[in-house]
Amino acid sequence: MDYAITGTIFTLIVFVVFIGIVIWAYSKKSKSGFDEAANLIFADEDKKEKRESGTHE
Repeated sequence: MDYAITGTIFTLIVFVVFIGIVIWAYSKKSKSGFDEAANLIFADEDKKEKRESGTHE
């Protein structure tokens, strides 16, 4: 096998993996998990506010 065939095979494998990741990222099954992960920062702020309000009373 020469470098041209090896490079072509590697490029095809990387392309297929990329397409798989794109399909996974935009699938409806993953949306709920991504929405939950996107809102985690706000849940942390709520805990911080509760903790701060409890120490100043």
